[in-house]
Amino acid sequence: MEKIIIKSELSLLKFEELDDMSKALVKNAIEATDKSYSPYSRFKVGAALRLEDGTIVIGANQENAAFPVTMCAERAAIFNAQSNHPELAITAIAIAAKNIEGLVKTPVSPCGSCRQVILEMEQRYQRNIKILLCGTDGIYVIDSIKDLLPLSFVDESMH
Repeated sequence: MEKIIIKSELSLLKFEELDDMSKALVKNAIEATDKSYSPYSRFKVGAALRLEDGTIVIGANQENAAFPVTMCAERAAIFNAQSNHPELAITAIAIAAKNIEGLVKTPVSPCGSCRQVILEMEQRYQRNIKILLCGTDGIYVIDSIKDLLPLSFVDESMH
């Protein structure tokens, strides 16, 4: 038997340590939480992504009483960007979440469906997408979704 070890790497930064472009993206993600429609969970998630031309596109979670059809903030932002700017690659995405007390302490990470969609964008444009996960304890900075989805399903998986 061969044992395979899979490791992920991320950085934990304070907001003040981020570069100006990352700070702006984080601020937009936090502001996007206010556009959330979350009457059932009261858990507001916002995402802001940067396109290669510098355009920032936001998304917020949109809940539905039939919970499986709820749209996550990350996919809302990505599908918005793809619908309006399909020629532009995504270079970074920031994700923030608020509960009834405010911005969460520990950063939340994308669900499996959102991870798969982010991976599809990395594959489509053949470039990594920087991921910033926001919380009051700090910001996790991840170089690629592959660090959060190491055993991923990609086009080559079907051949």
